[in-house]
Amino acid sequence: MFSAMRHRYVALALGVCLIGTVQAKTPPLGEVAATQARHIATFFPGRMTGTPAEMLSADYVRQQFAGMGYQSDIRTFQSRYIYTSRNLSKNWHNVTGSTVIAAHEGKAAQQIIILAHLDTYAPMSDSDADNNLGGLTLQGIDDNAAGVGVMLELADQLKDIPTQYSIRFIATSGEEEGRLGAENVLKRMSAAEKKNTLLVINLDNLIVGDKLYFNSGKTTPGPVRKLTRDRALAIARAHGIYAATNPGGNAAYPKGTGCCNDGEVFDKAGIPVLYVEATNWSLGKKDGYQQRAKSKAFPEGTSWHDVRLDNLQHIDEALPKRIEHRSRDVVRVMLPLVKELAKAGKV
Repeated sequence: MFSAMRHRYVALALGVCLIGTVQAKTPPLGEVAATQARHIATFFPGRMTGTPAEMLSADYVRQQFAGMGYQSDIRTFQSRYIYTSRNLSKNWHNVTGSTVIAAHEGKAAQQIIILAHLDTYAPMSDSDADNNLGGLTLQGIDDNAAGVGVMLELADQLKDIPTQYSIRFIATSGEEEGRLGAENVLKRMSAAEKKNTLLVINLDNLIVGDKLYFNSGKTTPGPVRKLTRDRALAIARAHGIYAATNPGGNAAYPKGTGCCNDGEVFDKAGIPVLYVEATNWSLGKKDGYQQRAKSKAFPEGTSWHDVRLDNLQHIDEALPKRIEHRSRDVVRVMLPLVKELAKAGKV
């Protein structure tokens, strides 16, 4: 395991308006990401794993990749999760999820994965449904149309740039039911592919949170943290973008690390991870769950899974222009970082 880790960070160290319409001028950074996020949230609400909305959104993302010139396909997977009824009985709910993968081929065998889940929360109980958590009308602009939007813009920006290392863009499903899609992606990876995965970048919940955070996986080696997390923070500072890392106020979540989404699947497998998210690690239980200070607009300091809060109308009213500004900030940091790590133009 140590030798595999060393191999990854040495390799990294060596490196250090909808899409599809033809535009005469290149749009400003972040514009494509915000436009895509708004489109996905508007036209594909209720993207619960295994539903028609999820399958349609997956096909939409695939078409976007194909329109950029990528080879892209949809891989389905079978899984299940437990649903708790009002009488507290528990039953398995079987689902067929959709994962979209697009490949930017590099010269070397090593790869970087850029990951964002496209599904929205499926109620896990009658109580969830009673409390407007998940369901057919949840737009999920924060969780996680915005992450998919950023991934699509990065793919668009990189499509004509040769890179030393390959880049895999993966839109997963099943994240909300327990990272089912990410687990399936990892399961399908060969031992060689795992060894050659230098980094997984996970984009999730980019809008509502007070601050933009860059955190590393718990198992990510120190040298890789410097090349990824610390470099992202440096790029943000250079652009005047306020960004931070988990201060480590909760012993279960050490300083500078993240958790609790698709990236954690790869972290537990010993693959380096960079978590990109917006929240506030200094509030609540200091576990990253509370996204912002409690207010009339966000009574619990979160928008997680709530049909009434994680939608375009509410976020545009409560946080004007936040979708555009945060999309721009994330792309302004991630695009140069990915170019550096993938050794763009050095082939």
